[in-house]
Amino acid sequence: MAKATIIVLSDPKGGDEALGRMFNALAAVHDLKRRDRPVELVFQGAGTRWISVLEKFDHPAHVLYEAVKDTISGASAGCATLFGAISDVESARVPLLSDNPVPGTAGLPSVAQFVADGPVLTF
Repeated sequence: MAKATIIVLSDPKGGDEALGRMFNALAAVHDLKRRDRPVELVFQGAGTRWISVLEKFDHPAHVLYEAVKDTISGASAGCATLFGAISDVESARVPLLSDNPVPGTAGLPSVAQFVADGPVLTF
């Protein structure tokens, strides 16, 4: 069965729309997970900043985040570095993905691999 990859790109500094995108990404992961469908959650771009926000117990999406945390395959190493989230990602013990060696970066996840594995949804 194909594995769906859900990528969170929205910036938590982006207001209500960004919150809605992140929440819908987590809800999509939850839906696939509860139906026993293969799914992985990836944080990329400014979305790498969400990890520290979602780790907070008082965040409204924290419970949902905890429910799907086992599906997180990682966060973009290059993006976490660029957007100042590297220490937060490491503190949360989220793996850093760098199998796409983009010049001038610490590497990014391979979108080509995600596509080869199955459908990709971005939020």
